[in-house]
Amino acid sequence: MNLEQKIEAILFFKGESISRKKLSEFLEVGQIEINESIEKLKESLKDRGVVLQEKENEITLGTSPELSDIIEKLQKEELNKELSKASLETLSIVLYKNGVSRSLIDYIRGVNSSFTLRALSIRGLVEKSIDKEDSRRYIYKPTFQLLSFMGVKSVEELPDYELVNKSIESTEENLKSELQNDENF
Repeated sequence: MNLEQKIEAILFFKGESISRKKLSEFLEVGQIEINESIEKLKESLKDRGVVLQEKENEITLGTSPELSDIIEKLQKEELNKELSKASLETLSIVLYKNGVSRSLIDYIRGVNSSFTLRALSIRGLVEKSIDKEDSRRYIYKPTFQLLSFMGVKSVEELPDYELVNKSIESTEENLKSELQNDENF
């Protein structure tokens, strides 16, 4: 596997942007090699349905601007469909935690939630912001539009809010313990 293939695989798997610095650290190669490989990847994706997008030293995979009509049509169709079980599970975690990292969502659900979070974001149901405690990750929260649609002024008005939130917090503590134990090895 060459470096461009590794970068492409990481971007596809993550389903969200990643910094050049983080790629360099993760792949254990220098910044110059990362930059060269990103340029090669951009070139290899030319005239394809997928492009490499950049913003403020972060990169991600996106769809080619030439295909925006098709993507817009798919997006409209997607927005009119009912939410899947995966979307409802993820949305429930985001609602009851009211600020949750993707890693905790993945831990609770037992699967990667990148595409589900992206779909919920496209629908305007969740929004992401940079974590104030760790600027390398995002925190997902319900949008005002979602709260309005559900007829609540705040997440605390959700049914059994305290009980569900405590359960999620307990799970979060388990995850932190597991991560800390992994670091000790």
